[in-house]
Amino acid sequence: MHRGYRYLISLFLTAALAAPVAMMAAASPQDDRNQENRQGENTKRYYDKGHKDYHNWDNNEDREYQRYQTEHHQKRAFAQLNSRQQKGYWNWRHSNPDNK
Repeated sequence: MHRGYRYLISLFLTAALAAPVAMMAAASPQDDRNQENRQGENTKRYYDKGHKDYHNWDNNEDREYQRYQTEHHQKRAFAQLNSRQQKGYWNWRHSNPDNK
């Protein structure tokens, strides 16, 4: 009976020590929970897989997208683009600073 308790105690101790490490390993690089609460209702967020970051779609981003459309002779809403076209925009966006 004594041997069974020792095994059980070591199992619980291992689980207690491993749990915080496992939680840290599962954390995402950029946590976007509660972001919707901090932004205005008209702002949408898009994730850029290639650059692994988020972009807030606000008035400034809309202006830059219109500039991109003019340069590339396009007239489609960003949400209507396929993933390859959206990736093209994000690549352009990262290589072109804001036009302020």
